[in-house]
Amino acid sequence: MARRALMSLALWAMTVVGGACGVAPAVADPQPFAAWLADLRQEAVNDGIPAATVDQALQGLQPIPRVLELDRQQPEFTLTLADYLSRVVSPERVARGRQMLQENRSLLNAVGKAYHVQPRFIVALWGIESGYGHATGGFNVIASLATLAYDGRRSAYFRSELLDALKIIDQDKIAPEAMTGSWAGAMGQCQFMPSSFLRYAVDFDGDGRRDLWHSKADVLASAANYLGQFGWRDDETWGRPVRIPARFDMAKADPKVEKSVADWRAEGLRRIDGGVLPARAGLTGSLLLPEAGGSSAYLVYSNFRAILKWNRSNFFGIAVGTLADRIADQ
Repeated sequence: MARRALMSLALWAMTVVGGACGVAPAVADPQPFAAWLADLRQEAVNDGIPAATVDQALQGLQPIPRVLELDRQQPEFTLTLADYLSRVVSPERVARGRQMLQENRSLLNAVGKAYHVQPRFIVALWGIESGYGHATGGFNVIASLATLAYDGRRSAYFRSELLDALKIIDQDKIAPEAMTGSWAGAMGQCQFMPSSFLRYAVDFDGDGRRDLWHSKADVLASAANYLGQFGWRDDETWGRPVRIPARFDMAKADPKVEKSVADWRAEGLRRIDGGVLPARAGLTGSLLLPEAGGSSAYLVYSNFRAILKWNRSNFFGIAVGTLADRIADQ
């Protein structure tokens, strides 16, 4: 799954897209674009997408040089966790999140009840992904995906996403020109790639289409459905920053090592303020050190793993949890 301004672009580069600066196209003598597009059209029709839908979406399509430029110029990552959180969990984003939580309380409660996800986490994802719907990207998704699929460097992945985008146009009756998003194809206020849209987007407002651009109900419910599909528990939080005692066996700071919170308490872990960890029966977690040589440590629970299914960056997961906590702390 970010992807709009510098920070969203950074989140994207840490996850699905990846890639280094200045990498040349993998195909030295590519097929002419018109011939490539004709092959794609045939594949889409063979996949059951109506020819009229495909022809409408692909009409006049040309590669977008700016998309390739952005793909080649993804930044290297040198931010510390503290720097990252200061940008992503800014005071302005926290304040706006609290406002959104209050303004949409009724809808969020209904969505939270339907998908068993606490509203503050839904709002946090909404805020980080698109600034609560204000920064969804201005690229035509079909053209962007076609550009990246034709480029050859990661053609199989983007070709699959392009075919999924055509399916969405057919199934949800979205005009191709209205399907806008990031340069890498992430769409709407959730910034779902087309494959995620097909799997997790929902029509919560009941109008017969999944609209992640304009329907707040569909946006919030789709985000909650995504988390719910990966085992989210609404009776648990995501995790918390912790203090590690002196002479602690750091080999235990491993996401694969999962223990009860009671066991972690016995190991000497404490809340960041020095308080005792919660004693809830059955709550398990892993000790996470998000950056090598850093002093930050987090005890993360199963919901944190669900957030990582959205975006595999530990920094992202911590930012979502931290923003959710600060939004709720009024």
